[in-house]
Amino acid sequence: MKKKERPTKAPFIAQTVRLELREFQKTDLMQVHKYASDPQVVRFMSWGPNTKEETSKFIQRSISHQKEKPRVNYSLAIVLRDKNELIGACGIYESNVENLEGWIGYCLNRQFWGQGYATETAQALLDFGFAKLKLHRIFATCDPANTASAHVMQKIGMQYEGHLRENLNWKGSWRDSLLYAIIDREWKTVK
Repeated sequence: MKKKERPTKAPFIAQTVRLELREFQKTDLMQVHKYASDPQVVRFMSWGPNTKEETSKFIQRSISHQKEKPRVNYSLAIVLRDKNELIGACGIYESNVENLEGWIGYCLNRQFWGQGYATETAQALLDFGFAKLKLHRIFATCDPANTASAHVMQKIGMQYEGHLRENLNWKGSWRDSLLYAIIDREWKTVK
């Protein structure tokens, strides 16, 4: 009698031409830590650079989200489909369930910047949020100096809604954020 083989890939939430957005698994630790510990990658994030322990806690939290009922937090690994290589993380989070509102975020290993992966990821998150989660509004924020992230949000059809002054206390100093959003009916027209 043959032994049953265990699957090696975690379930995916969304696929694009080049990427798969899938659930995190414990074995992702070292690939996640590569970018999460890089000061240049996290310079606009409200976290990091991570210690190995902080990265491990992130993965544990992400795995625990998979068991939520109802599920409102989707922290996902960004994986190159052809190589099965983890290149970053992303997420969509229902921040206001009653009003069908959520927000998205993404972070990529520096080695994969400038190749359109962030745009592809963000578009897949919008598609999942509107088509599967049935959200009405999805927003995202970025540091005003993070022009690459602002450009991604514009490319996927999000509209600039404002400049939030000193809305984040990060490492002892206040930081501003730019706010972008898209409504479900707008998403349908830009698809």
